[in-house]
Amino acid sequence: MSFLDRLERHFGRFAVPNLSLYFVIGQVAVFLGLQVGRLEPGWFVFIPQLALEGQWWRLATFILMPPPTGFIFTAFALYMFYLMGSALEHYWGEFRYNLFLLIGYALTVGLSFLAPMWPVTNVFLAGSVFLAFAYLNPNFELALFLILPIRIKWLALFTWLLYVYNFVVGSGPERLQILASVGNFFVFFSHDIWLTIRQRRRRQAHEAERVTTLAETGGVRHRCRVCGKTDVTNPELDFRYCSKCAGDQCYCPEHIFNHVHVTE
Repeated sequence: MSFLDRLERHFGRFAVPNLSLYFVIGQVAVFLGLQVGRLEPGWFVFIPQLALEGQWWRLATFILMPPPTGFIFTAFALYMFYLMGSALEHYWGEFRYNLFLLIGYALTVGLSFLAPMWPVTNVFLAGSVFLAFAYLNPNFELALFLILPIRIKWLALFTWLLYVYNFVVGSGPERLQILASVGNFFVFFSHDIWLTIRQRRRRQAHEAERVTTLAETGGVRHRCRVCGKTDVTNPELDFRYCSKCAGDQCYCPEHIFNHVHVTE
């Protein structure tokens, strides 16, 4: 039983179902409040120093801040967050999806206190949901600008490159937010990524060995032990291997049942 399995066994009953929906409802409510002037954006920005001075509500309200775009793109962004978050919850289960968001939130808040005067947003936390969904569903198609269909793996690749660029040229606080945003991704996917890399290396090594063998034998894959016919000289023949011979002994159809078995 893995560590996550043990956690789920003990704490799974505390998981909140449909968590993405609650986030979307909260952000829609804040968006509408901002539009009618009932709310001020400054109430929702998380600045660690202000939280230390007593404005503790900012620890929670910053995750309810909607994307800083117009109505259409805000609606699209919230719809995509709900779609991807619900897909992750369906794939992992309620507890693991809750844990994924909790780790991202904890890293975002925790690292932000290293730069206490820098405002923190939920953009990178939402980005981690996007990256996780894209990793699990690389061929999912999105309508870019609501028109151009594109596979999500290319958008994810662009996001990773953008993160790397901002990490290299950005300020210290920006780097902290980027690290926080990808921390939960690597907690959940580092093992799978390592297995994929190792399997790819093995496949490449096997392919290199096969190419080397074919080169050494002049491209011959099968050679009859008795008459020397090969799949190159006689491609029409069906070469077979004798199960009674020691080692991998190949024979043409004429000699598969007419040969002396190799014993050692």
